[in-house]
Amino acid sequence: MERIRNIDQVLNLLEKESGERFPLPDTLPLKQRLMRALMNVRQPVKPSEELLAAQNEELKRQREEKGVVEIGGAGIHLWQGDITRLKVDAIVNAANSRLLGCFIPLHSCIDNAIHSAAGIQLRCECDSIMKAQGHEEPIGRAKMTRGYNLPARYVIHTVGPIVSDGVPTKAQREQLVSCYRSCLELAERNHLQSIAFCCVSTGVFRFPKRMAAEIAIQTVKAYRRQYVKTVVFNVFTNDDYEIYRQLL
Repeated sequence: MERIRNIDQVLNLLEKESGERFPLPDTLPLKQRLMRALMNVRQPVKPSEELLAAQNEELKRQREEKGVVEIGGAGIHLWQGDITRLKVDAIVNAANSRLLGCFIPLHSCIDNAIHSAAGIQLRCECDSIMKAQGHEEPIGRAKMTRGYNLPARYVIHTVGPIVSDGVPTKAQREQLVSCYRSCLELAERNHLQSIAFCCVSTGVFRFPKRMAAEIAIQTVKAYRRQYVKTVVFNVFTNDDYEIYRQLL
């Protein structure tokens, strides 16, 4: 009952912010879906302490229920599953050029998953970074934020190239190399010891999966790492797992 009261408080506060009314679902899973959907569409305005406390309590419980995964040992690792479960210094987010996360309610992209698990604070921090920058994030660059309710301490956001005709150009291949290199540079600059990469650009950005994996692995292996001892290639689908398994 305590958990239901807490998530109802989150929903009521988000509803009050939006100025709209939503019927409260009856079950916890449906309440969680509505909470995530409202978080997804929420603009990056400063939240109240009351909202943050209630949201953080629910996201903490969700994190515990999903289970936190630690990848031990130096070197390059392959892991299949939900990247928001990984306890590493930083996970990499395949972001869009606005860097504000996905605004489509309950969308299945990794950008949505990471922002939903981290909390509304993540979008607010990204918004501050983008306002200070004054322009959209260029392809191949990276920015780092806190991880908030994620097991990971930080999130490194990078914008990959969008492939429209199925065959990446030389420039797009170089941009993808730059994505991985920029993430590693940020991790090194901040003395991080572990980083988990998603499959940048292979989702809705349509970069061919095998070529992207080859670029990812080659770039990481060629990079001279001083502080980053553990690199995780995180995959979600069986197809991606098999591609990385063969290449590694």
